Amino acid sequence: MTQLPATMTAMAISEPGGPEVLKPVSRSLPNLGAGEILIKVAAAGVNRPDVSQRQGKYPAPAGASDLPGLEVAGSIVALGEGAERFALGTQVCALVHGGGYAEYVSVHESCALPIPGSLSLIEAAALPETFFTVWTNVFARGRLQAGETLLVHGGSSGIGTTAIMLAKAFGAKVIVTAGSDEKCAACLKLGADLAINYRNQDFVELVKQHTQGKGVDVILDMVAGPYVNRNFQAAAQNGRIVQIASQMGYKIELDIRPISAKCLTYTGSTLRPRTVAEKGAIAKALYDNVWPHIAADKIRPVIDSTFAFADVAKAHARMETSQHIGKIVLTL
Repeated sequence: MTQLPATMTAMAISEPGGPEVLKPVSRSLPNLGAGEILIKVAAAGVNRPDVSQRQGKYPAPAGASDLPGLEVAGSIVALGEGAERFALGTQVCALVHGGGYAEYVSVHESCALPIPGSLSLIEAAALPETFFTVWTNVFARGRLQAGETLLVHGGSSGIGTTAIMLAKAFGAKVIVTAGSDEKCAACLKLGADLAINYRNQDFVELVKQHTQGKGVDVILDMVAGPYVNRNFQAAAQNGRIVQIASQMGYKIELDIRPISAKCLTYTGSTLRPRTVAEKGAIAKALYDNVWPHIAADKIRPVIDSTFAFADVAKAHARMETSQHIGKIVLTL
């Protein structure tokens, strides 16, 4: 076995602020707990929670690394006590509790997955955060079924592109909202049945037209704010609305009458604070239900851009423009 170094380079948040506050630091390699694996990182996904953490709006939960980074792909170089699911040298992708912006990261083996099909390490690093999020919210909480219609706000984001592909793979119809004609076209190319430019079109009106007045069965929303009441209007009878972020505000005046009138379910969740057991269960569901579709090349993550590890500030700046379509990935 190759001798591991004592230290590694990581990208730390020097103080809350803009992309420029991400600075290289030298850290000791993570210690491995029972059931954990050490991954030599080849690529790491960039996600909105990383940006929020950098801005000081989303502190790392207790017990998590203070380093940003929630998903990685790479090779296993060490095993903790009792870790026996993977052999040394196996290439995996993993949902990590933090610390992904580093040359090495530790994670419980249950939160790692083998790289499916012909995916590159860069593509594999774009899987965990969005695929875990979409599966647990759209399929577990939202209970999306074949033949139903899903509405996704932010259809061109990493979450959105993943939701389109997964929903279509499981036989659902998909409507998305996006902020430009270019983004709408990209969503349609991925398989969306209808793409609505929210800057000049009314999604409630067009949803009703497209569904012959019925509305949509499941809504995946990252916007909140004024969208909450409008989601109630766009939902079908017995519709399920899943809130996973609140980019336009979390304090609103709410008219709850449609919840009763339509028998709606309004729910939500976050991923990072969940227990290892919960995340492991999601990983197993993905392996059983989604990995075969990726292995068969029916689903492939959409990569917007890649940045060298040293250019992490540029990657964050790209995400903050909101012009990206799909995932932004750091390469080490």
